[in-house]
Amino acid sequence: MNDEWLIYRGVGEPHDGIDALPDPPPWRDFDGAPAGEPQDPEAPDGAPPAARPADGAIARRLGAHRQAAELHRPEPEELEAINAALYLRRPLLVTGFPGTGKSTLAHAVAHELKLGRVLRWPVVSRTVLQDGLYRYDALARLQDVQIAASGGAGGPGGVPGIGKYIRLGPLGTALLPTERPRVLLIDELDKSDIDLPNDLLNVLEEGEFALPELERVADTEPEVRVLTDDGAKVTVRGGRVRCRAFPFIILTSNGERDFPAALLRRCIQLKLGQPGEKRLATMVRAHLGEEAARSGADLIREFLSRSQSELVAADQLLNAVYLTHYAAPPTREDLADLLIQRLDRPR
Repeated sequence: MNDEWLIYRGVGEPHDGIDALPDPPPWRDFDGAPAGEPQDPEAPDGAPPAARPADGAIARRLGAHRQAAELHRPEPEELEAINAALYLRRPLLVTGFPGTGKSTLAHAVAHELKLGRVLRWPVVSRTVLQDGLYRYDALARLQDVQIAASGGAGGPGGVPGIGKYIRLGPLGTALLPTERPRVLLIDELDKSDIDLPNDLLNVLEEGEFALPELERVADTEPEVRVLTDDGAKVTVRGGRVRCRAFPFIILTSNGERDFPAALLRRCIQLKLGQPGEKRLATMVRAHLGEEAARSGADLIREFLSRSQSELVAADQLLNAVYLTHYAAPPTREDLADLLIQRLDRPR
């Protein structure tokens, strides 16, 4: 494979390759302005929220020993799909069994391309689009109005501005206008109700959304400071948020349902299979170190054997290797059998 076009290379070492990303296709060119978010005085060195360093999730997902591990480069089809999504400014829909590393891809890309903290939106059956965009605490505002009316303390004019009661969600934060894209993980989309995949279509296509509560007051408050999912304050103008650099969005699915064609055509699709022996050994080495990888070689082989006929997840293997290596129980095989149970049928 010709590697010259790759922005994300799967090498694990952070670099500034994202700056070499060419302009988007005309149909994916967004003009959110002004470029960059207003600076947050509480951020390190006055950096905008998008430039904030990644949090502890990187170590949890990629491994505390990842620098010492012999890096296993992603398969060519993985690199091609990730880079196609970066070039085309399209979401990446990643399908695979639990524990195949779907969510980890988001953290790997954010780490290597130095895109800061991964914004994560976990999806459950009750999740609606509004949860990802923003939350408006109307009840708290009503209470403050009542307190102010009764002579209690309040902000200017007796009641704090509306921005105090609004917080952008992970998707809303990802769509703020920044020079570099944010990384957003929409995790387990197949757990949602039937409407959410269709509700996402317009936002993913247009790269913008409205906050009706702010649009209604735009004549008197054209600029409103609100809280982001990062915990920083940014200014929303005219009650609308429109991206500049379309975020790198990974949607994960365990393959438990089909998605509408309208969503599929807007995504780059990638299917992950069960990891092989080399990849599993690298995973163990990255999280637990070289010695644990050597002592757990038999458990890796047992895991691979079971994965041929049973649904098992890589985190089960990590649990077994950790406990049998560090606790050194006398019943090593029995304990491993207890921890690596099939997920597709209860025992």
